[in-house]
Amino acid sequence: MAARTAALLIDDDARLGALVTEYLGQHGVEVTAVGDGKRGLAALKSGRFDVVLLDVMLPGIDGFETCRQIRATPELAATPIVMLTAKGEDVDKIVGLELGADDYLAKPFNPRELLARIRAVLRRATPAPPLGRPRFRSGALEIDFDGREVTVQGRRVLLTHYEFELLGTLARTAGRVLSREQLLDALKGEGYETFDRSVDVHVSKLRAKIERNAKEPRYIKTVRGVGYVLMRDAR
Repeated sequence: MAARTAALLIDDDARLGALVTEYLGQHGVEVTAVGDGKRGLAALKSGRFDVVLLDVMLPGIDGFETCRQIRATPELAATPIVMLTAKGEDVDKIVGLELGADDYLAKPFNPRELLARIRAVLRRATPAPPLGRPRFRSGALEIDFDGREVTVQGRRVLLTHYEFELLGTLARTAGRVLSREQLLDALKGEGYETFDRSVDVHVSKLRAKIERNAKEPRYIKTVRGVGYVLMRDAR
């Protein structure tokens, strides 16, 4: 990373905080560390951060609730979030993803892997070239690739970086069925841990945001046993 990246670490483990701050600082990431969710939310609202490193087990407001509040705050909603936790079960990963986390790293971890995850989420947060299609429209759904904005019936829809990239990938191949494996290959960054269920979770989140009835989707259709397709001209 050529320019220094501003990271907010929300973790009550002071020893880990010092280690992460020192290591990332040597690699172009300036870390501000706070010990609980309440102070983390306050820091986010008063400063500008490129990425949030969020522990799950926090005093007071836990990491899941902190993540939910970040995503529910319009001016913070697009900030990439990497969740850190001692829990490594898939169910905890799914909960984090459902709440809007962009990545998930279980403790103990190697600081080099954390750096790789940060670089990956920041790459995904960087607008991709529109490949000659600055806009996509299907029915009432419109995607502005240059502005990274999605609207449905003229109403702006707030998406996480991962959700936007997933929707954009489907839009660029509209009418073509993509398997979970193809979507994972298209979306994962270097060092990014993915698993099949993560695609289903994010598709579910997207449907909840863009569909009139997520149980009967018009835009993102499931092709049973194959994958997903974004309709070219939804009715």
